[in-house]
Amino acid sequence: MLGLVLLAAIVGLGLVLKASARAISGMLVLVWAALVIAHLPIPGFAPIGRVLGGSLAAWLGFGVLVALVLIYRKLLRAIRARAADPEPKTVPKPGAFSEAELDRYARHIMLREIGGPGQKKLKQAKVLVIGAGGLGSPALLYLAAAGVGQIGVVDDDVVSNSNLQRQVIHRDADIGMPKVFSAQKAMAALNPHIEIRPFNRRLTAEDAEALISEYDLVLDGTDNFDTRYLVNAACVATGKPLISGAITQWEGQLSLYDPARGAPCYACVFPQAPAPGLAPSCAEAGVVGALPGVVGAMMAAEAIKEITGAGQSARGRLMIYDALWGESRQIGVKRRADCAVCGPGPAAGDGHS
Repeated sequence: MLGLVLLAAIVGLGLVLKASARAISGMLVLVWAALVIAHLPIPGFAPIGRVLGGSLAAWLGFGVLVALVLIYRKLLRAIRARAADPEPKTVPKPGAFSEAELDRYARHIMLREIGGPGQKKLKQAKVLVIGAGGLGSPALLYLAAAGVGQIGVVDDDVVSNSNLQRQVIHRDADIGMPKVFSAQKAMAALNPHIEIRPFNRRLTAEDAEALISEYDLVLDGTDNFDTRYLVNAACVATGKPLISGAITQWEGQLSLYDPARGAPCYACVFPQAPAPGLAPSCAEAGVVGALPGVVGAMMAAEAIKEITGAGQSARGRLMIYDALWGESRQIGVKRRADCAVCGPGPAAGDGHS
């Protein structure tokens, strides 16, 4: 009994002194080992064993029993942890890919034009998408699926029933929800390895430059000229490349505007907004539902190329797609020396074709 009292005293003293569980356990093991040695049939130790009480078999059995109990508890905790998280995820080093990401992006990594370095650039990229509507929907989904590390989305509208004919990022259950939060939910469900920053507000002249300066690339999928000119001016001021798309009825267009690298800005190609009635909105003129999917996916593809450096850039090219006749064509565009937004400056030539 004296040995047990000694063990209990060590536990009590450890608790009073607020010692760690590891320290208390270490002391108990040392005392137990001393008790076992004291009961060994060694000349001169027998009297100590009789004083402490018990026998060698009893103390060995006690130690084995305690060890079995501890092992059982450890196994039980491991089983419970596995049941709570059947596929524990290893936390990768900053900037490194987890096993799940490597498997997810394998088809990208296999491409000679992207590969591992290109996928790492996508993971490190920050892309801002203005508008979570017809063009923003497919662009956001494909950017998220591609593994763009941080995606910002700006929109002040809410999901309505009439949006669902073409805005595929939203669902019927999302009607009435702000589009940025509906889009965030869909992107997070598609790819949990990316960061999504929703901005539930209309972009204004007061905050456009500050917000855009935080990103590497901007995609504009808005449906009004005021916002397009505002985004273009902010991109020119901050030196950020801009992929801008537009759609109406059966036709869509897009280009990469980047005067900081020799390409025209949006205002070089479209110096003035068209007169009222000449470029009606989708609500006024209608639009085939699949068209924004085509053009929005093209915008995402151009963004992936821009980030990774793959293929030929869309700088200096206005790409036009006619869904009704199944035709695509390109128009060469140049900087304007007299552009009110990005001029005067070095230009490839005057005017545009």
